[in-house]
Amino acid sequence: MGLYSVFEVKEDVLVVRLAGELDHHEAEALRKKWKDMIYENPIKHVILNLESVTFMDSSGLGVILGRYKEVLQLGGEMVVCSISPQIKRLFEISGLFKIVKLAENEEFALEALGVAS
Repeated sequence: MGLYSVFEVKEDVLVVRLAGELDHHEAEALRKKWKDMIYENPIKHVILNLESVTFMDSSGLGVILGRYKEVLQLGGEMVVCSISPQIKRLFEISGLFKIVKLAENEEFALEALGVAS
């Protein structure tokens, strides 16, 4: 199926919306595009909307973890929102929720970061 990604900058927040399958075939292209967006814009925080992600493997988790580390170095936070039960389970098993916040949707994620939507 492939992966579709949309990036939107709201103040100092990069909103990343993903749809489809985030696997090893798609991970490198997403990593590059996401990293470019962080460094080409005055980004501090990231909201990751996974509402339409149907599959994710460990390489997808690796991309997310890598971008989390970059945002942390910028003094920011990452909030994941609109996550399906299957993907949520993957995050729980991997321990990502120990470091990444979870919000119900983008509006709540923006509130969690103190940004008006």
